[in-house]
Amino acid sequence: MRMKWTVGFILLVILSGGSLLAQESQQPLTLEESIKIALERNLKLHSATEGVVGSEFRREAAKTDFLPKWTGQYSYTRYNRPTSVSLSGTSSLGTGTSRDLSNFNTSIQQPLFSGGSITSNYRLEKLGVDLSKTNVEVVKRDIVLQVREGYFNILTAEKFLNVAQQQVKQFEAQLEVTKAFFEVGIVPKNDLLQGEVKLANARQALVKAENDVAAAKASFNTLLRREIHTPLSVVDILEYKPFPLRFEESLEEALQKRPEIKTAELNIDQAKENVKIARSGFFPVIGLTGNYNKLSDEPDLMGDLRSERWTVQALATFTLWDWRKTAYKVGESKVKVTQAEDSKVQLIEGIILEVKDDYLNMLVAEKNLGVAEKAIEQAEENLRMNEERYKYQVATATDVLDAVTLLAQARVNYYSALSDFNIAKARLERAMGRMYP
Repeated sequence: MRMKWTVGFILLVILSGGSLLAQESQQPLTLEESIKIALERNLKLHSATEGVVGSEFRREAAKTDFLPKWTGQYSYTRYNRPTSVSLSGTSSLGTGTSRDLSNFNTSIQQPLFSGGSITSNYRLEKLGVDLSKTNVEVVKRDIVLQVREGYFNILTAEKFLNVAQQQVKQFEAQLEVTKAFFEVGIVPKNDLLQGEVKLANARQALVKAENDVAAAKASFNTLLRREIHTPLSVVDILEYKPFPLRFEESLEEALQKRPEIKTAELNIDQAKENVKIARSGFFPVIGLTGNYNKLSDEPDLMGDLRSERWTVQALATFTLWDWRKTAYKVGESKVKVTQAEDSKVQLIEGIILEVKDDYLNMLVAEKNLGVAEKAIEQAEENLRMNEERYKYQVATATDVLDAVTLLAQARVNYYSALSDFNIAKARLERAMGRMYP
C-alpha cells in the first residue's frame, strides 16, 4: 500500500512538473532572454568561436618551430650473394662479408638563427588568435542587433494589428448606427453601402496585419533557431526612452569600443610581421645538427660485424644570388602594410558616417513621435465630434468614416515612429560598439 502511494506521488510530481514546464514555455520572452538564446544557438557565432580554436592550434604549431626536430631511419638490405663490407667506427673496426646489412641513423636539428622568421611567424599566428577573438565580438554584436530589430518588428506588427482591430470595431459600430438611421429613412442607402465597403476593406487590412505578425514571429523563431511554428509571445517594451548621449560622445565611444577598429589594427600588425618574415631572407640560417649512425650485419645491430659513430655539426646556409628576389618580396610586404593602414582609415571614416546617420535617424524618429502623438489626440477629437454631429445629422457618414481612417493612420504613424526610434537607437548602439545597453 505504501509503495503504491509512493509511485502515485512520483507520477503526480512528474505530471505537475511537465505542466509547469509547459506553462514556462508559454511565458512571454524578454529581450534579454531572446539575446541569450540567440547567442547560445547561432551557428555563425559557433563557427567564429571554432575559428578561435583553429587559430590557437596554428599558434601552437608555430611555437614548435623553436624546438629541435628529431628524425630517425632504420634500413635493412639483403644482397644476392655475400658482399665484402668494411666498417669503421668509434667502438669497433672490422672487415667481413655478409649478405645482410642493417643500418640505423638518427639526427637532431636545432635552429639557432633564422633571420627572425621563426619569431615573426609565431607573432603572426599569435595575432591571428587575437583576430579570431575580435571576430567573435563582431559577430556577437551583429547577432544582438538582429535580435533587437526582430523583437521590435514583432512588437510593431502587433501594434499595427491592434490598430487594425480597433478600426474594424469602429467601422462595425458606425455601420450599426448607419443601419439604424437607414431603417427609419434618415440616411440614404449610399451611406450604408459606403460603410459596408469601408468595413470590408478594414477586414482585409486586418487579415494582412495578422499575417504580418505571423511572419515576424516566424522570422524571429528562425533567428533563435527554434521551430518556425513554435508559439511565441514577447514582452512589450516598445516605449520612448530618450538617448542620453550627444553625437560627439557617441562618436568618441564608437572609436574606442568598435571591435572592427581593433581588427584593422591587428591586420596592420600582421602585415608588419610579414615584412620581417620576408626580410629574413637577407640573413643566413644557422642551425646545430647532431647525428648518430649504427651499422651491423644483424637486425638487432649487435652482430660481430658492426660500426657506430656520432657527429655534431654547426651549419650556416644562405643563398647569395637570391637577395634581389628577397628585396622584391620585402617591397611587396611593405605595400600590404600601407594597404592595411589605408583600410583602417577608410573603416574609421565609415564608422563616423554610420554613427552620424544612425544618430540623425534617431532624432528624426524622436521628432516624429511628438508630432504623431499630438496627431492621435487631434484625430480622436475629430472622430468624437463627427460622431456626435452625425447623430444629429449635421455631418455625413463620409465624415465619420474618414475620421475613423484618419485616427487609424495617426496611430500607425505613431507606432511607426516609435518603432523607428527604438530600431535607430539599437543601430546607433551597435555602431558605438555596444553589446547591449
